[in-house]
Amino acid sequence: MRILLVAPPGAGKGTQGALIATHFDVPHIATGDLLRDHVARRTPLGLSVQDCLDRGELVSDEIVLDIVRAEVEAAKAEGRGYVLDGMPRNMTQARAIYQIARTLDMTAQVVLHLVADDDELVRRLLARAALEHRSDDTEEVIRRRLAIYQEVTHPIVEWYDQRGILVAVDAMQSVDRVGRQILTALEAMRPLIKLVPDSARQSIDLTGLGKAFGNH
Repeated sequence: MRILLVAPPGAGKGTQGALIATHFDVPHIATGDLLRDHVARRTPLGLSVQDCLDRGELVSDEIVLDIVRAEVEAAKAEGRGYVLDGMPRNMTQARAIYQIARTLDMTAQVVLHLVADDDELVRRLLARAALEHRSDDTEEVIRRRLAIYQEVTHPIVEWYDQRGILVAVDAMQSVDRVGRQILTALEAMRPLIKLVPDSARQSIDLTGLGKAFGNH
């Protein structure tokens, strides 16, 4: 399966991405981890990343997209799918990833959107900051990050929804429960994905299941 993860900070994207990748035996393309790996191995791409960081600049979309392209090409060569985690973060990236995947005939079949309340995300991120002794992650800073995420990501979610490939999941539940819900949904969808044409696809909203079954 070819899966793309969209989620705000603190929603458990990395954890669920790793779980899905292991379950379906596909590569977990976590862009942040891959960037750090290239830097550690001092590859040409890693040196470019380090140069950006040394200058206090953000890593360019071009560099990250090059990594994504290489990983998707490798997955295609192995006849496998993928779980992409860490991109896209804006519409420009979303369209660029789509074009890359389209040229490789490897476009995402499912976009998982982990949905969580800002107050819960703030609680989780403050707890994480305390554990990691990150004094710069104050509630004000975290709320600003979440506000920017919502503003920038909303058009992406809407775009995937219009394409009929969005699956919204309630990330307010326990990690295990969210994982089980995701895997159950994906397993149910797996045999149907190749049978249903793109024009007939419909997005799925699972965010009401937790409340319906008293799982909150």
